[in-house]
Amino acid sequence: MNRFDVAGEEAGHRTPVLIVGGSLVGLSTALFLGRLGVPHILVERHAGTSIHPRGRGNNLRTMELFRGSGIASAIQDAASVLARNNGILQAPSLVGDVGEWLFKEIDPGGGVARFSPSGWCLCSQNDLEPVLRERAGELGGDLRFSTELMSFEQDAEGVTAQVKSRETGEHTTIRADYLVAADGPRSPVRERLAIGQRGQGDLFHNVSITFLSRGLADVVGDRHFIVCYLTNPEADGALLPVDNQQRWVFHAPWHPEHGETLEEFTDERCKEHIRRAVGVPDLDVEITGRAPWHAAERIAERYTDGRVFLVGDSAHEMPPTGAFGSNTGIQDGHNLAWKLAAVLGGWAGPGLLASYDAERRPVAEVTSARAAARSVEHSHPGYVPAPGAGGPKGKRGGILNEVIGYRYPQGAVLGIDPTAPVVADALRLTGEPGSRAPHVWLHRAGTRISTLDLYERSLVLLSSEDGAGGWHAAAAHVGQQLSVPLDAYRIGDGPDAELSPASDTDWAEAHGVTADGAVLVRPDGFVAWRSEGASADPGAELRQALTAILSRD
Repeated sequence: MNRFDVAGEEAGHRTPVLIVGGSLVGLSTALFLGRLGVPHILVERHAGTSIHPRGRGNNLRTMELFRGSGIASAIQDAASVLARNNGILQAPSLVGDVGEWLFKEIDPGGGVARFSPSGWCLCSQNDLEPVLRERAGELGGDLRFSTELMSFEQDAEGVTAQVKSRETGEHTTIRADYLVAADGPRSPVRERLAIGQRGQGDLFHNVSITFLSRGLADVVGDRHFIVCYLTNPEADGALLPVDNQQRWVFHAPWHPEHGETLEEFTDERCKEHIRRAVGVPDLDVEITGRAPWHAAERIAERYTDGRVFLVGDSAHEMPPTGAFGSNTGIQDGHNLAWKLAAVLGGWAGPGLLASYDAERRPVAEVTSARAAARSVEHSHPGYVPAPGAGGPKGKRGGILNEVIGYRYPQGAVLGIDPTAPVVADALRLTGEPGSRAPHVWLHRAGTRISTLDLYERSLVLLSSEDGAGGWHAAAAHVGQQLSVPLDAYRIGDGPDAELSPASDTDWAEAHGVTADGAVLVRPDGFVAWRSEGASADPGAELRQALTAILSRD
């Protein structure tokens, strides 16, 4: 039964999904649900989106999701001011040509193009969130800012939440089938559910100082870095450009564990610290704001409790090095959105939702450990790791494997060893079930597309036009029989092919199958199952796979 429709006099306060938290992850989840046609209400206690330039490293997997959601170009427009910034510099000061590039290019030589149609994008949270909010609203999302969750209770049929307008004080009852908590690292929802956390806990603390300086651009010169770690032992910190001209952010170490208070970071202290770190005693500095932040490694012991799901920082905290935190959270929301749509739409059983925790929590555990190790490698200001933490100091290499090479050994997938590591030693995107499907260029009606552009709103079955497997006909029959949205594409150069391969492209080899095989890809772009060759009964085999993956009786 399709439960998307909400009717009756209480319809304004009845919704399939209630999202608590309207920052990057909450808004992204709203966007993904809106794209899938799932009505939802989002409540956010703040009056608007972020005003602080933070959380700006959007990795290529996140940009693939935004590409699929149709907003990648809008995000790139919002990020244009930082389009030329690349690399991470470490230096004792910015005076003269000193320092060492930890890496100078995000994608040296353009090698990422082999794996993805997207690239990294630097877009600060204060610039990205308005884009997400606008598009989520256009898709029908009921986004209620200045609205705070006061309490909630769940039962076998749904969740009843009490929310309050912070503008009028009015209380409202919202009844939802499911609640998604994107309410941050101190998540009241997680605490209400008594879900514990594991991990190293707090690693270090910084104060993020926003400031104006017209002279700093001349000092920086043509070193258009993403971040510069300044290592003066008397004034270390991290410098980040906001517009490469006069707006900047400086992260200064803060030690509350030694009794240091936020009030001690006066304007004069902050100015002097920045000048010493940069190496210019008379640098013009105008402090415009300061905000504390805490780097930690914590993972919730479980991501689900009945009809409530944790996403983003409510589920996991990790250090900022590598920009893993927000990206992992956005990908949480994408993983969960199609599963909610499938269950609410009646084409998957409720058991599919259990795969959210089984898939996403192990990814966060591996990713947070890598982020902590990255903090050691970069000698992040304020971080004094325990002996041996993160391995030896120095360069370990890139993070592409953690970004797009992670996989789901357990969950809504078939045909993978459940004991396999979440992140393998080498990057292999070869169509293995549980991994992100390979990127292959194709043509559809004369338009060049990536295979990744096919995945979002339905399951997809790929097979060869001239293959002997009979998969295309089987998909049409089984999809109709099970009432499952299943798009089937034949790939080839003949008249029956819906897709034609680019020159020198073998889609089957890229996906680890023969010309007689088939690959089933989930709406989130992960391979759910594949048959390497022909089957004596492709319909029965495909029906069995779909029934298991979607938790159908």
